[in-house]
Amino acid sequence: MVFLNKTTLFLMLLTLCIVPTFVRGQGTRVGFYSSSCPRAEAIIRSTVQAQFRSNPTVAPGLLRMHFHDCFVQGCDGSILVNGPNAEKTAPPNRLLRGYEVIDDAKTQLEAACPGVVSCADILALATRDSVALTNGPSWAVPTGRRDGRVSLASDVTNLPSFVDSVDVQKKKFADLGLNTLDLVALVGGHTIGTGACQVFKYRLYNFTTTTSSGADPSIDPSFVSQLQSLCPQNGDATRRVALDTGSPNRFDTSFFANLRSGRGVLESDQKLWTDASTRTFVQSFLNGSGPTRMDFNAEFARSMVKMSNIGVKTGSDGEIRKICSAINA
Repeated sequence: MVFLNKTTLFLMLLTLCIVPTFVRGQGTRVGFYSSSCPRAEAIIRSTVQAQFRSNPTVAPGLLRMHFHDCFVQGCDGSILVNGPNAEKTAPPNRLLRGYEVIDDAKTQLEAACPGVVSCADILALATRDSVALTNGPSWAVPTGRRDGRVSLASDVTNLPSFVDSVDVQKKKFADLGLNTLDLVALVGGHTIGTGACQVFKYRLYNFTTTTSSGADPSIDPSFVSQLQSLCPQNGDATRRVALDTGSPNRFDTSFFANLRSGRGVLESDQKLWTDASTRTFVQSFLNGSGPTRMDFNAEFARSMVKMSNIGVKTGSDGEIRKICSAINA
């Protein structure tokens, strides 16, 4: 067994947290609207709070939406645009929810500060506020993003998929400057929200001939029967099931505990435990004590800031949309 002194361990962790310069927001900064629209963040926060009180599912909805936006052409609000061939029409985006929250906040901001606050920034801020409402962390969001003028379903090719191997997941994240720690932390966002039966039901029936149930052998047998009762073979494929069994509305580490127990709903999630390179970080988030312990909330917040500055448009690039669902004429 190799023991690391405190200095060596600190340097290793510091290396993991280095943010590539091309990911940093060029022109984004915390408090960007402090002069041009001082109440911007307060307006967005109150909007999210009101929407969350009537429909708590907006929290995981906004988190997924922000993730899907940033992985396609950068964090430019292109996921919000309507149109027959827009990003939101691509299969991976058809089940996204929470657009009404962004539209509501934009309407109020246009009344208070016309043409000032971008839709991309509204999405980044609303995501932070919604996570905080689920007992998750809060973080300072650098702002100053501008909205993209292009939204094409054909560009939605590099989003991580529920069937991706860990190597494929790592490649997709690395292409955007995100490392393995970022991958595990951000996928940990599945601690809140649900998934439709159609995205994991294939794991439950005729997946293999090596188990009596025909299910994916990486799933705990007792959990197989539970999932099969929720998603019958010929049942409603759109029925939604908690991605974090037992704690779907609370931001915590039980998602990782479920992976350890073979109770990951999505195949790509469960692979974070079966692959040694990612299991190390899952274990670190779960450890109660010791030198390898990592604070999930802190790492998630750090990775969210890092992700939210992927490919941002600032300065004279892009535009400030008048309404978030349409590119300016």
